[in-house]
Amino acid sequence: MYVVVGLGNPGKQYEKTRHNVGFDVIDILSKEYDINVSKIKHKALIGEGRVGNEKVLLVKPQTYMNLSGETLIDIYNYYNIDMENIIVVYDDIDLDVGKIRIRKKGSGGTHNGMRSITKCLGSNDFPRVRVGVSKPRPGQDLADFVLSRFGKEESDNIELGLEKAAKAVDTMIRENIDLAMNKYNG
Repeated sequence: MYVVVGLGNPGKQYEKTRHNVGFDVIDILSKEYDINVSKIKHKALIGEGRVGNEKVLLVKPQTYMNLSGETLIDIYNYYNIDMENIIVVYDDIDLDVGKIRIRKKGSGGTHNGMRSITKCLGSNDFPRVRVGVSKPRPGQDLADFVLSRFGKEESDNIELGLEKAAKAVDTMIRENIDLAMNKYNG
């Protein structure tokens, strides 16, 4: 079983913001796999389905970003799944808009959602797909920046990046993480 968690904030005002690219990737996978992500469980919107021979749970935590770990620890304990079968998708200000980076494990860095997850799970040994959203302008507040929407000049790059992130997750589930890293990290 795989659990794919896209990080974001619930509510219309946060839709399509930089901080919600994890939710956007879950939406793409939901359509691709025909999995309805609407059941409320584990403080999240979830949908269950199959991808090839694998059972897959798509997850959009509804706790707000900074408490994302509460959802993940609930799911981890309930399903008793292996850490390496948890895939977290989230925004990264250190990557250009639309670039993606896949890692087998790593720290949460400055990302509050990832810090919450690593704290609640007591580990950072789970795969993640980071989607680039770029850096704020000098002097621009980081919180304001990540809660902003993409500009017209960035829209093509972010759409391609979201699609690439969804394909990378699919490769991780159907094949393996090494193949996904070789194919999509660059």
